Amino acid sequence: MKVYLEKVTKKFGKTTAVDNITLETKNKDFLVLLGPSGCGKTTTLRLIAGLETPDSGNIYIGDTLVNDVSPKDRNIAMVFQSYALYPHMKSYDNISLTLKIRKVPKEEIRERVHNVAELLKIEELLDRKPGQLSGGQRQRVALARALVREPTVFLMDEPLSNLDAKLRIHMRAELKKMHRKLGITTIFVTHDQAEAMALAERIAIINQGTLQQVGSPKEVYDNPANAFVGGFIGSPPMNVWDGEIVEENGKLKIDTSFFRYPLSSNLKENTTSTVTLGVRPEDVIIAKEKELNGIKAKVDVIEPMGRDLVATLVIGGVAMKMVVPSDKPLRVGDKLKIKFKKERLHIFEKEGCLLNPR
Repeated sequence: MKVYLEKVTKKFGKTTAVDNITLETKNKDFLVLLGPSGCGKTTTLRLIAGLETPDSGNIYIGDTLVNDVSPKDRNIAMVFQSYALYPHMKSYDNISLTLKIRKVPKEEIRERVHNVAELLKIEELLDRKPGQLSGGQRQRVALARALVREPTVFLMDEPLSNLDAKLRIHMRAELKKMHRKLGITTIFVTHDQAEAMALAERIAIINQGTLQQVGSPKEVYDNPANAFVGGFIGSPPMNVWDGEIVEENGKLKIDTSFFRYPLSSNLKENTTSTVTLGVRPEDVIIAKEKELNGIKAKVDVIEPMGRDLVATLVIGGVAMKMVVPSDKPLRVGDKLKIKFKKERLHIFEKEGCLLNPR
């Protein structure tokens, strides 16, 4: 089932939470809404669910306009960050409650609950109350309660944020397996870009209520639409500097005030002189000492990350990140020259248009 938002806006007083967003899922999509806290992603999810009403624009589920359709009639299921389980009820009763309210026959309820419990491997938890369950177990019960309704759209609002790091990684894999098996269109909200990259078939990046870019994890990582996306996706984040494009000896260079760096000539003819240069830490490499275009840098901090080292370099008083293999002989205080992988440079105009997409 597809979900389509057409020029949707939602305001709370003078604050615009969702600003003229147009967004469409694919059938059986796993779409992640990603952005910083307060960017409007949860409000977008609540609009789809019917828990908020748009000030303007239209929301479609399938071919049906649902602006005036109540949440219970949209055939969607939502999993919240808090799980929202009734503490006095056993897991079986928490899962089956919505079916009982709909007066589904008892035998059908029993069959559907046991089917979803088997899918999520929680059969042995059905007689336990939430207080007797771990965080991961409560999460599975909340998922079961949503799935037992057999919805056409599955909405998740940061459902993994209360779990510890190891369990979150495990649950990511379980969610992907569940989605692959059931094929339910899923919209998942998170502010964690690593979680988004791991889970999503497509990512919709939102900032200050505005949709910035939609694409596969690889697309938004390799070809960010603007400097915000480039800086938000990736860990460590992209190094970003403001600069000007200047001509020197007939060649284009970018001048950041603390270094100048040569550019390829594949820029648009209408390129503005004031731009933003973005370089991912893994695209910073150590240059040979005699490298003409090498930038002098000093190692300030080294963070061992297992397979890699994250080095903080200082260039002209400005810090930047570099990722190198862990067997690289780097020490704090080392002076070296660095350069960038030319084919991996990102240059953004101030209005956010990528100038050199690959």
